[in-house]
Amino acid sequence: MNFYLKNIPERFTKPRTSGVNMIMDKGLSLGAARNLVEACGPFIDFIKLGFGTAYLTPQLKEKIKLYQDNGIHVYFGGTLAEAFIIRHQFDDYLQLLQDFQLEYAEISDGCMTIPHEEKCGYIKQLNDSGFKVLSEVGSKDAQKVMAPYKWLEQMEKELEAGSSFLITESREAGNIGIYRGTGEVREGLIEEILTKIPQEKIIWEAPQKNQQLFFIQLLGPNVNLGNIATDEVLALETMRIGLRGDTFHLYLPQE
Repeated sequence: MNFYLKNIPERFTKPRTSGVNMIMDKGLSLGAARNLVEACGPFIDFIKLGFGTAYLTPQLKEKIKLYQDNGIHVYFGGTLAEAFIIRHQFDDYLQLLQDFQLEYAEISDGCMTIPHEEKCGYIKQLNDSGFKVLSEVGSKDAQKVMAPYKWLEQMEKELEAGSSFLITESREAGNIGIYRGTGEVREGLIEEILTKIPQEKIIWEAPQKNQQLFFIQLLGPNVNLGNIATDEVLALETMRIGLRGDTFHLYLPQE
């Protein structure tokens, strides 16, 4: 840090499994990625190459290496895995991960229907192939609203199958899954999830500031947050530690 301030909460440092920031790269150029790393590298744990952008991104290997050389885990968005699965090319997907020397892979069923037992099979197959798995729970279809017991059931089974982290679906807009169409948090659902699932195993997708604030107030500065925009990394970090108006008084001693 550049100077000393009292009453700043402790933030776990990298490498960490609590307090992680997962950032959404929706197609940054190699130069823009360098700028991102220079400005925010110490505060980024994961970079998700969103949806199918890896298929089109120029200098993809160079960009992945840039992130990895700066201690950032890179993985392809779950939508890309689904694109391989629906085309019966999962073996090709495994080879792709190996070719790009990725440590992590995401499995989701947000765009297509995958029987849950089959989804857990993909998680196990990735584990057996040497990859760590982030599995996303929830649909991208606003018409598919899962009951809390179903969220818990799927999350527990995906952990048993070998997921390192569970990601709660919200899309990049933050208006489905654990949120209502207005972006409001489904608080009852969050409470249910936390009765059974350890919070350090969950990355809460929270692209909107009010959503980030909700989880920081509920679970503290070291909550795992995801789908953060590349231009919001430092802004989120200041909110985590009480240096933004929304959390300014959160860690100050009571007078």
